[in-house]
Amino acid sequence: MSTSRFRALRVHENDGTMSARIEEFSPDDLPAGEVLVRVQYSSLNYKDALSLAGNRGVTRSYPHTPGIDAAGEVVESADGAVPPGRAVVVHGYDLGMNTWGGFSEYIRVPADWVVPLPDGLAPREAMAYGTAGYTAALSVERIDRVLRPDGGAAPDGPVVVSGAGGGVGSIAVAMLSGLGYAVTASTGKADDAKARQRLTDLGAEEVVDRDAVAADAERPIAKGRWIGGVDTTGGTILAGMVKAAGYGAPVTCCGLTRDAELPLTVFPFILRGVQLYGIDSVQTPIAERRRVWGRIATDLRRLTVESAVSEIALDDVPEVANGLLNGSHRGRTIVRVAASER
Repeated sequence: MSTSRFRALRVHENDGTMSARIEEFSPDDLPAGEVLVRVQYSSLNYKDALSLAGNRGVTRSYPHTPGIDAAGEVVESADGAVPPGRAVVVHGYDLGMNTWGGFSEYIRVPADWVVPLPDGLAPREAMAYGTAGYTAALSVERIDRVLRPDGGAAPDGPVVVSGAGGGVGSIAVAMLSGLGYAVTASTGKADDAKARQRLTDLGAEEVVDRDAVAADAERPIAKGRWIGGVDTTGGTILAGMVKAAGYGAPVTCCGLTRDAELPLTVFPFILRGVQLYGIDSVQTPIAERRRVWGRIATDLRRLTVESAVSEIALDDVPEVANGLLNGSHRGRTIVRVAASER
């Protein structure tokens, strides 16, 4: 394919009103960088929806091309570690936030943002995971290192995952289950039969309403219920999870869809030795990023995740992104960026 012209989703602001449309560009429009990638697939994330909506905490200025995930093939490279023809994934750092993102048939990025895809993991499959799956993998790895320092069978007892209906939460459920843990999925859709069945199919042994987890936040410390926890929500759900964690339990924190405030006491930490870990998927050093993707392609890989995603075209992104913002969207969505005839 000639790179003389290509398509990208561009967001514009006009008198405070945001609008997005497909436009054509040339490689000269792209920012500087050592690696030019032909993007085959991206994925739709909450940050992308915020960028499309004009959220200044995500994107400072417009016009802008969002897309915090991208997977495809290297076209040009000044770095021998990622030569032309190599399948790669790019996510995190500033991609799609204030730098030209993955909702574009081509991106140009620094070489140290690029992860060569491990053998057996194609670009489309990588985007079934994307930033959400990578974040889930960081959380699951942290919990697994604490609970199984020498390997072996997973210990008895439930690991709770909040926001289990979302991208990070649903993948964490599948990964933990695949490692042998008993998983309790916490969701605001616990009364929805389809949502419950989806989480059960991903490996959850129990599905509970998120308010049942948040209720423990009202106490200084609660009865220990969890051997570990993955929180994607913050606020009273994370507080309840920590206060009901068992002795030495690891709990990871990677999101704030509920609230940025955290009503905790010191009791879970000084009486039970609960361990609270912050998870950052944006600025992870590239060596660690490449190592974790190796695990996503092997022992953390769950085919149930890949089969449970939906796929949309680049043109459909603005409409589907609205569903993410109003809470009607569930699960993972892959974005088909490359035109089929290309």
